[in-house]
Amino acid sequence: MEHAWDGPALGGAGQYRHEAFFYKDLDHFVSGTRRFIDEAHDRNEPVLAVLSRPKIELLADDLVNPHGVVFADMEEVGRNPARIIAAWSEFLRQHEGGAAQVHGIGEPIWPERSAAELRECQLHEALLNAAFRGSSFRLLCPYDQSGLPDAVLAEALRTHPLVFGEMTSDASPAFPGLEEVTAHSRQPLPDPPASTRRLVISGTHDLPAVRELVTALALEAGLPTARVEDLVLAAHEMATNSVRHGGGGGLLRAWVGPGACILEFSDRGVLAEPLVGRFAPRRDAQGGRGFWLANSLCDLVQVAVGDHGTVVRLHAYL
Repeated sequence: MEHAWDGPALGGAGQYRHEAFFYKDLDHFVSGTRRFIDEAHDRNEPVLAVLSRPKIELLADDLVNPHGVVFADMEEVGRNPARIIAAWSEFLRQHEGGAAQVHGIGEPIWPERSAAELRECQLHEALLNAAFRGSSFRLLCPYDQSGLPDAVLAEALRTHPLVFGEMTSDASPAFPGLEEVTAHSRQPLPDPPASTRRLVISGTHDLPAVRELVTALALEAGLPTARVEDLVLAAHEMATNSVRHGGGGGLLRAWVGPGACILEFSDRGVLAEPLVGRFAPRRDAQGGRGFWLANSLCDLVQVAVGDHGTVVRLHAYL
C-alpha cells in the first residue's frame, strides 16, 4: 500500500480545540449548538455546521442570524466518513488568515450507522486530532446520549481532548493523547464470509482479471452501471497499490454482503500514514491519489494496518 503522503499546509496561530458535546434531547442539542455559534458570532468568526437535514432545519429556525452559518448535510458529506476531513480542510482554507479562529459543528455518528460505518467514524474522530493539530480550528461534535450505546459515548471521550459543558469546556478524562491517535486503524476487520471470490495478484498482468472479477460481481449484485464503473476504477487503484507498494502483489477477496458489494485487498505493505486519502493530494504529491480516488468513488473504505501488512475494504452500497 502507499506509504507517501502530502497533507495540506494549514496556517493560523489559533488553538485547535476538538470538543465532544453530549446532549440529552433535541432542546439540549439546540441550546448547546446555539451557544457555540453565538460565541463565534460575537467574535465575527465563521461557522460550518455539518449535520443531518432535520437538525439543520431545527437549528436554522432557532438562530437569530442563521445566515452567519454555512450548513451542509452530513448524510451527503459524511456518507463515507473518510471524506469529512477534506470538507473541514476546505472551509479552513477559505478563511485562512481572515479570522482568528474557524468554527465547525459536525455530527458524523448517529444510531442508524452500521457497525462498519461506526468503526470508520470513530477512526475519523481520532484522526481529526492529527489532521488539524496546530490550526486555528474549533470543532464541536454532538453525541446523542439517549440514542447511542454507552460504548460509543465512552469512545467519544477517548477521541476528543475536550468535553463541551454548560459553562466551560473541560479536559476529557479518557483522552489518551496524540500518540494513540492511530490505534483505531490497527484494529483488525471482521473476517469475510467463507464464500468469497478470490484472486491472487502477482503483478500488473493481473489487473485485467481484477477488473473482470469486480465487474462480474457488481453486475450480478445489481449495482447500477455507473456505480460499477466507479467500483472497478477504485479496485484497479487498490490492486495497483498492492503491486507497487505491497511487495509486488496481494490478494483480492470479493463478496456481496447485506446491501453492499465488498472488495478486500490485502498485501504485505505497511501503511505508515493514517491520513492518506483524506486530503485532496497536491499536484506534486508523491502518493495518496489511489486512496483519495477510492474514498471519492466508494460509499465506505476501511483500512486495517498490522505489523505484517495492510487490509483495505471497499464498499459500494446497492
